[in-house]
Amino acid sequence: MRDTLLYIISSIVESPDKVSVTEEEADGVINFLVTVDKDDMGKVIGKNGKVIKSIRNVLKIPAIKSNKKIFISLSEIPQ
Repeated sequence: MRDTLLYIISSIVESPDKVSVTEEEADGVINFLVTVDKDDMGKVIGKNGKVIKSIRNVLKIPAIKSNKKIFISLSEIPQ
């Protein structure tokens, strides 16, 4: 799932080399922390949060199949 999330986010942003995804798993819950460049944050969130909501829905499918929950948090690289 981490590779899929990294691929989707890297395809959206203009600085794919600055994208990083960290993954932590505890008690059947997977937490992803996505870090992107400050200029690309708006593209990842989208208008009214539609883009990040869609990404979460896409990644929810394999998580449900493996009986896990996922949370995706966004962070920006400070400049």
